[in-house]
Amino acid sequence: NMVMSFRVSDLQMLLGFVGRSKSGLKHELVTRALQLVQFDCSPEVFKKIKELYETRYSKKSSEVAPPPPPRAEALPLHSSYDRGSAVARTLPTPNLDYPALYGKYLNGLGRLPPKVAKPEVRLVKLPFYTTLDELLKPTELVPQNNEKLQESPCIFALTPRQVELIRNSRELQPGVKSVQVVLRICYTDTSSPQEDQYPPNIAVKVNHSYCSVPGYYPSNKPGVEPKRPCRPINLTHLMYLSAATNRITVTWGNYGKSYSVGLYLVRQMTSAELLQRLKTIGIKHPELCKALVKEKLRLDPDSEIATTGVRVSLICPLVKMRLSVPCRAETCAHLQCFDAVFYLQMNEKKPTWMCPVCDKPAPYDQLIIDGLLSKILTECEDADEIEYLVDGSWCPIRAEKERSCSPQCPILVLGSSDVNGLLPPPAGNGENGKAPADVVDLTLDSSSSEEEEEEDEEEDDDDEGPQPKRRCSYEKGLVSAC
Repeated sequence: NMVMSFRVSDLQMLLGFVGRSKSGLKHELVTRALQLVQFDCSPEVFKKIKELYETRYSKKSSEVAPPPPPRAEALPLHSSYDRGSAVARTLPTPNLDYPALYGKYLNGLGRLPPKVAKPEVRLVKLPFYTTLDELLKPTELVPQNNEKLQESPCIFALTPRQVELIRNSRELQPGVKSVQVVLRICYTDTSSPQEDQYPPNIAVKVNHSYCSVPGYYPSNKPGVEPKRPCRPINLTHLMYLSAATNRITVTWGNYGKSYSVGLYLVRQMTSAELLQRLKTIGIKHPELCKALVKEKLRLDPDSEIATTGVRVSLICPLVKMRLSVPCRAETCAHLQCFDAVFYLQMNEKKPTWMCPVCDKPAPYDQLIIDGLLSKILTECEDADEIEYLVDGSWCPIRAEKERSCSPQCPILVLGSSDVNGLLPPPAGNGENGKAPADVVDLTLDSSSSEEEEEEDEEEDDDDEGPQPKRRCSYEKGLVSAC
């Protein structure tokens, strides 16, 4: 607040004190000084601000009354003594004694040991967002009273370079720039990088308008509450794209859990861009994949087929279509792949980053494109499955329908037992020569669908007449099988 009333010479002295640039117009100096207060509020800096303020206004107190304070909207005060905190509340009245107020605040800061290295809250990296600048470090939302509904405002200003980055970025869709200012919220937990997590009753106001927050996913399970998709909140369309100060107010429910907020300048990526990046840096050479196959078949103690081979489907488990870009996580133990195109598209809509094969985490930075399977897909167009052999070679597995042109002995055996147990014996089964043929007939009549019978009749159009109980093709198959 004192900074807002400084003249150019005061601002230059403050910035020079901390080794920052002193050149530029007054609004640029004010922005630089505000950022200094937000991101480096050490006791020394506040002491210098207080000193400059008191020096200027104590000299004039006997001659001229101090200027009226700025509007309350531009008067943030830090709500916690944590270093780097930019979460603020406005002053309740514009007539407070600034030196006394800041003296009390500085005393609170002064009691902290200087240069204390505190663990900081970190947010997980998001594949679809590339961070360009950190505008506000993750900062705890501190309740101001015992009310359940709390408000935590903060102010910040963009630099001219950041404004240009936003303005010059392409549009992902009408009105949505790829370079954005986003708000991220997570639990206040310093033990590990935190995923985005919204507090109850969240609402975000940017300057004078409320920002839309993602709604809830419907829950298909009874008794399970719908879950809100927690993701960065885009504030860009409601901000001043200039050197003007922006005011963000987060409304949140205070129910015991502690949350932290951070502001970032990011570039939002598309699934197509992530796919292209993966194709550029994530392809695993076919020879490395072949070595992995040999190693897995040699060392896998749990696999009963390790001595012979392992089958891999060429169909994507996500969309049941033939693979185009075979992909899996390096942390996965299986050789089966899924299609990178559809996997990235699904995570763009609802980010889970879970492997559809083994249901374990498959984050973007662990994905690889299987160079060997990519090569196999181009060479093997007439099969939906292949088998890797112990020497690293492979062979196609033809579809079952191509291999079952005539009945096989196991099918006949199953047919005879099923018929004896479930159907009445056919007439004339006492003759040894006809019994096997009758068994085959009854199996066909009882277990085949009407569609299969119609297909068989179409195939036998050249026969002398429809003979549902004596088909030439099946009798021949029976003879050859026996």
